[in-house]
Amino acid sequence: MTETMSDIERILAVDDNPYTLRIVEVALTKAGFEVQSANSGQEALNLIQRTGIPHLAIVDLNMPGMDGFQFCKAVHQFSDLPIIMLTAVNEEDTVIRGIEEFAEDYIVKPFSPGELVARVRRVLRRIGTFSYTLDPLVTVDEFLQIDFPSRKAIVDGEKVSLTPTESKLLYLLMRSAGRVVTTDFLLRRLWPLEEAYEDRLHVHVHRLRRKVERDHKKPLYVVSERGTGYTFPAKVTA
Repeated sequence: MTETMSDIERILAVDDNPYTLRIVEVALTKAGFEVQSANSGQEALNLIQRTGIPHLAIVDLNMPGMDGFQFCKAVHQFSDLPIIMLTAVNEEDTVIRGIEEFAEDYIVKPFSPGELVARVRRVLRRIGTFSYTLDPLVTVDEFLQIDFPSRKAIVDGEKVSLTPTESKLLYLLMRSAGRVVTTDFLLRRLWPLEEAYEDRLHVHVHRLRRKVERDHKKPLYVVSERGTGYTFPAKVTA
């Protein structure tokens, strides 16, 4: 089957150094990825608002205005976007914070373009294949659309605001549409720095269902898998 642009994984590179951006762009484009670039955290957020959430972001730490950690915190208010930190900062405390709070991987400059490509591929394999089209507005069906960057659902034509936790939960389920997402995985991704329990997750699932389901007592989108976790079984269309 011929690969289309929608099949190509999209990477967002965020760095205020044009030379670094160029190296990243060339290496990843040659490796078969579609690459978007932004020279600041705010520009990256604006780009996501216009074009949708990428499959992965490569983010510098020290940038003017919004730094790398601030960008990560902002984007994780509405998604669980996989992030690789690419920075000259090599202090142990910073590396630990980056990995524990925000990033799937941490690469210190100067870097090997080949190694960067390998690490990108490794993270994407671990995260898994995205099950929906990465557009600014994701259409599930005639009843439900999701605008992740704005943290809004359009439910039967009406806009409904989502909390950061609800948006991230929905993102995690839709990213794996048709597959079971375990309770343990959801707890780790939603509250990585806290000891969270199933009851807390159940509360947010209940609130999300009340917002996006036709009948929250008979959910079609956020479906419980007894003793395992949840699925988003709906067929997502472009």
